[in-house]
Amino acid sequence: MSPGGHRIERRLAVLNGFGMTLGDGVIGLSALSAARAAGALGERRLVLVRKPLFGRRLINALYVAARPLADTVWFPYRAARPRPFEDRIDIREFAFDPAFRRVAMIDYFLARLGADPAAIPPSGRRNLWLADALRPQRLRFLPPRYVLVSPRAAMALRSMPEPFHARLLELLLALQDLPIVTQGRPSMQHSRLVYCPAVASLAELGGLLGGARLVVSTDTATVHLADAWSVPTLAFFVTHRPEWRVRDYPFCRAVHLPAALPPALEFARDTGDLARAGAAWFAPGRDLAWLEPLLAAALADSKARLAA
Repeated sequence: MSPGGHRIERRLAVLNGFGMTLGDGVIGLSALSAARAAGALGERRLVLVRKPLFGRRLINALYVAARPLADTVWFPYRAARPRPFEDRIDIREFAFDPAFRRVAMIDYFLARLGADPAAIPPSGRRNLWLADALRPQRLRFLPPRYVLVSPRAAMALRSMPEPFHARLLELLLALQDLPIVTQGRPSMQHSRLVYCPAVASLAELGGLLGGARLVVSTDTATVHLADAWSVPTLAFFVTHRPEWRVRDYPFCRAVHLPAALPPALEFARDTGDLARAGAAWFAPGRDLAWLEPLLAAALADSKARLAA
């Protein structure tokens, strides 16, 4: 209580929550939503104190969409009448924390926020809050229904090699009749193949994902955003084990293609790391014959989801 008898609201500052990539932000904010629903944060007012990310409009828009969950301010923190935060949680540089590389990302963030991950039901660990917080905007050139391919990741270490991307598109054209929208520039032309350049806003990205019947993606933010709209997804993981990222996504079929790299490597140290990561996509068979039955199963998942 203040000297005048008024209740003083305690503020909890989360320093650099939650990282510098779109996918990390989605998962971190889902942990925040779950921790708040579980009562782990009490009645404290939550403030995310973040490093400015100039030019990262999609990431910045994500935190605008999350305003019902928390306020966001920027380093260096200034205010008209600044006062210290009563409570702080420092999760800066979490990617270098050994504990981060041994558990599901959502569990790591939940624990750092003071919640017991085991007490949160699987549905509470999903990204459904985003579908409520964001109003998708449909791109005009998109066909009514389509399969979406997302071959690029924020880190080159996890991006899909172009020969793999090309074969993937060939198989999808052969296995089903819907148009294919790809976020990677295709090496071929086809009447059902649509190239989607970088979207201009998070709302457009939401519209792109929300209209897809199936998403085929590398380990990137697309996978986490697809969960928000419950879109069936086939996701490939090279540097991380799938259970560390998509364990709680009921509509995601995950494929682990482990690279000859240190477990959970976040950043390429040299060109050799990039080469080893690229080779992992072809380790089950360089002819990629194994990919066709996998895509057929993912397409069956999509049909079952539509029929449900």
